[in-house]
Formats: sequence, structure tokens, C-alpha cells
Amino acid sequence: MKKEYAKNFTPQEMIVVAGSRTLPDKKVVFAGTGLPMVAITLAQLTHGPGIVPVFEAGAVGPELSRGLPLSVGDSRTTYKANYLLGLNSAFELTQRGYCDFGFIGGAEIDPYGNLNSTMMGTFPDGYQKPKVRLPGSGGASDMACSCEQTIIIMVHEPRRFNEKISYVTSPGFLDGSPNARQKAGLVGKGPYRVITTKAILGFDEETSRMKLLATLPGETPKSVQDATGFELIIPSDVIEFEPPTEEEIRLIREQIDPKGYFVAKKIKE
Repeated sequence: MKKEYAKNFTPQEMIVVAGSRTLPDKKVVFAGTGLPMVAITLAQLTHGPGIVPVFEAGAVGPELSRGLPLSVGDSRTTYKANYLLGLNSAFELTQRGYCDFGFIGGAEIDPYGNLNSTMMGTFPDGYQKPKVRLPGSGGASDMACSCEQTIIIMVHEPRRFNEKISYVTSPGFLDGSPNARQKAGLVGKGPYRVITTKAILGFDEETSRMKLLATLPGETPKSVQDATGFELIIPSDVIEFEPPTEEEIRLIREQIDPKGYFVAKKIKE
């Protein structure tokens, strides 16, 4: 069947579609609040009915058919769950190697996938008085440390992609040196993909530095690099990511997030 591509879609919808397509079927995915939940649900409704979502408050494998949860502690995350044993049990799954992917976000990222969601700017008075105070880790640091791999969702602009970030909230490949994560005692393998408003990015196997894999509709390798505050690895086989299909957009707007709790929220660039 010929694909019918959507003619109109928002950056939020593009991120959701990219996140959804990144998730393989029959994987256990630790879900963060917001767009990750929308992406996981879209994946379940399209190519990945066997995806098992895990929520921080303790629900494992629920059926998200009672409306989109507004947080990872929303009671709708418990509907027809395989089990519900609380926060400690949910994170125990990651430490025991049962979570294939953690879906997280952040305000700032460096070339090695280290994320900052704690504070921004220079702070002469130290940790207690930063220039900007951010929400903090929640469960993101635990997910980054222990999930087999992490998928990161971010707005793409130079001030968020920096050679050195203000604070390491959720560790990626640390300083990029060989076996840095293992030496630090981290269980998971580290970042797998960074999905932004401009591109899909991965990490070089030898150097652990971020590299461009695909440009989103309307972008080029140059426009992506221009919006990045450090030098990306740009291989010769960068692809153009396919736009959302009409069916994907219909599912997002009519079935998954019809009230626009997350998808209609304006992304501040």
C-alpha cells in the first residue's frame, strides 16, 4: 500500500513520529512524562503492539486505552497493568537489565550524550544559587544509568547543545573515554539516539561522540550543524527522514492526544 504523507504537521508531532519509529516491537520501554508517552503509544498502535511500557510510579505493561496519562503517576498508567508494585520495583527492573530503553529528555546536552536538567548558566555562588534552576532529574538519572539504552528527546538549538554542560544530571558516555561508563559502575550501555526538532542523532562506536544519522523534513546537514554548539560527526550516508504519514498524524490528533495536552504544547526555541 502506498504511503500517504501528511502535508501539515507540527515539530511536536514530528518528534513523536520519529520517537515512535525508533522503538522496535517487543521491547520494554521505561517511559518519561509527556512526548515519550505519546511516542510509545503511537508505536504500539502502528508497528509495535508488543512494546511493554514501564512507568516510574510502578506500573508495568499497562493498556493505555483510558486516555493519555498526564504524568507517570497518573492512575491511567495502571489500567490492565501486568503488575503494580511501586517505584522501587520499577527501578529494580532497570538495574536487573529488564528495561531495553529509557525515554528521557533534558535542557542541555554535550557531545557524549550527558544531559543536564538541573541548572543552567554560570553560578559563582555554587550549586545553591544557579543562574537558572531547572526541574531536576526525577527518575531520568536512574534510567540513564541502568536502562540498557536511552533515547533522548530535545529541542535543537545551539544553547542546548554545548561542548561542556553546566551540570551532569543524567550520564551519557561521560568523558567519552573507552569503557568510561563501566569504570564508573553504570549498568546500562548509554545513549542510543537523540531525537530533536531537526535531526536523528546517534553516537560513534569508537569515540562515543554524537553523529548525525538523519535530517528531519526541511533540514540539511548544514542546518543541523549550524544549530549545534559543538562539531558533529557527519558521515556521508546521512539520510532524509520520511515525513509523518496521514495515519500517524490522525492517531496522534484523534486517538492518543486529542486534547493536545502534550502535542499541542508549544515548543520554546
